[in-house]
Order: sequence, then structure tokens, then C-alpha cells
Amino acid sequence: MAFGLRKRASSNFERAADGSMTLVEHFRELRTRLFRASLAIVVGLIGGFLFAQPAFDLLSQPYCRLPGMMVDGECQKFLMLAPADGFILKLKLALWIGLILGAPVWLYQLWAFIAPGLHRSERKWAYVFVAIAAPLFAAGAVLAFFVVDKGLAFLLDAGVTGTDSQLEVTRYISFVTTMILLFGVAFEFPLTLLMLNFTGVVSARRLLSWWRVVVFICFAFAAVATPDPGPFGMTLLALCLCLLYFIAVGVAFLNDKRKGRGKEIYAGIDDDTASPLEFDREPVKAGQPVDSAGLIDAPEPVPAPKPIERRYDDVT
Repeated sequence: MAFGLRKRASSNFERAADGSMTLVEHFRELRTRLFRASLAIVVGLIGGFLFAQPAFDLLSQPYCRLPGMMVDGECQKFLMLAPADGFILKLKLALWIGLILGAPVWLYQLWAFIAPGLHRSERKWAYVFVAIAAPLFAAGAVLAFFVVDKGLAFLLDAGVTGTDSQLEVTRYISFVTTMILLFGVAFEFPLTLLMLNFTGVVSARRLLSWWRVVVFICFAFAAVATPDPGPFGMTLLALCLCLLYFIAVGVAFLNDKRKGRGKEIYAGIDDDTASPLEFDREPVKAGQPVDSAGLIDAPEPVPAPKPIERRYDDVT
């Protein structure tokens, strides 16, 4: 009895990569992946309720370290203006924790939908950039927490109410989370420069030529972003950004050297610069003598045309 070999069904990834998937199937796949990502966030939200209180205690540490906030070994409570503020704040913290816990799932769903449209080399570098982006964001978040811890006392001391002012809980948590998000995104700036270099948009020499502008932008951004108007927090953030910038330029130089950039014939010439002309100063030698023209033979006479009845055969 003969058994026929059944052809293996192509996966959605392969069909999307080779272009055989229809537009309706693309929308169905998007709907499925959005549902899975939303389900992961909801599950993470449920887990976020369990970690909401420890996260609130961690974010409250800069407030509790302020002078006069510790009474009998316990931190003075925040000010709450509405009865539902505590519950809404717990929902916000649970949502943030849910996004973090469900990040492996919804990031994978996003990647699985985008990856079929990329080349193999682009997928490889995407894995590398994602692996670098997560530690950079975490480093920016840790630095933000440290700056808030050092700068909050200065902000309260600079006011007219003194350092024993009682803070409103929702505004304080929003202030801390905004600083963490802002510092984390700022630490992704060198990664953006590397992406521009790896895609061939700018070279390492061009990135290095911008160092004065980049250093100025780093200090200007640090002056605006840090809550502490003093030089400590601003200088710390600016120096970290400048250090990451020069590390990114160094990696860009290694990438250009690996790809052989800058060794082209016209690599050191600007687009609006004329190409150099090579002058040949060797004397021109005398040419060879030209032979005199010979006589041309007379053409042969043209035969007279045949009668019309002899030009065609019997068939035509």
C-alpha cells in the first residue's frame, strides 16, 4: 500500500516573509497578536496588584529620607486629597508593573509581526539593539532614582515652606515615574546614533565632528531635566550622556573599519568640491609621418538591368 508524502504546511512567518499572505490574513494575524499582547498585559496587571505596595514603598524612599519625615521610626504619611486617590494610584502602579512583567510576551508579538519584513542581517542587529536597549533604560532609571533622592531635599529646602512640607501622593509618584521614564529614554540616545551608523546614514567621522554640539545638548538637556538646580545632578546626567556618546562613536569607528568605509576614492572630498586634475608635464613627441595617398582604381561598370519578364521565376 502506497502512502503519499504530505507537504509540510508553511508557517505564518514563512508565508509573510515570502509575500504569499493576503491582506486579510495580515489583519487577522495582527488581531491575534494584539489579543495575545493584551492578554499578557492583563495577566501582568493582576500580578502588578501583588507588587504595587512594595513598588510604592521603594518610590517613597526619597520622601522618607527627607529631614523631619521620620517620626518614631516611621515615615510620615503622604497627603491624599480625594478618597479614590489611593486606589487610582495602585491601579497606575499595577499597570506599570504589568507592562514590565508582560514585556517578554507583547514585545515578542510585536517582533513576530514586524520581523517577516526584515532581512536576515537586519533581524540579527535588531536582536543586538534590543539586548542593549534594556540595560541602558535600566541604567537611566537607576540614575533618575539617585538624582531624585539627592535633589528632592534641595527643592523642598529652596521653597518658603521648609523641608517638613507634606507632599501630595499622586503628584509625588507622577514626578518620580516621569523622571525615571525621561532618564531611561535619554539613555537610548547613543543607541540611536549607532542605528544611524549601522544603516549607513552617517559615518563615524561625521558623528565625531558633532561632539561640540552633542556635549552642549547633553548639558542643556540635563539642566532642564534634572529637578535639582544645583550642579550635582545636572553634571552627573550630562557626563553620563557624554560618556555614552563617545562610546557609541568608538563602536561606530570599529563598524566603519569592518565595512571598509572611508577608503573609497572620493571619501575625503566633499560633494561640492571639484575633483583634482592631474597635469601631464611630459613633452609631446613628434608624430609619425603620414604616407601620401595612393590612386583609387576606377569602379567597374554597372550591368544593365534585365527585362522585367526575366526577373522573376514561374512561381512568383
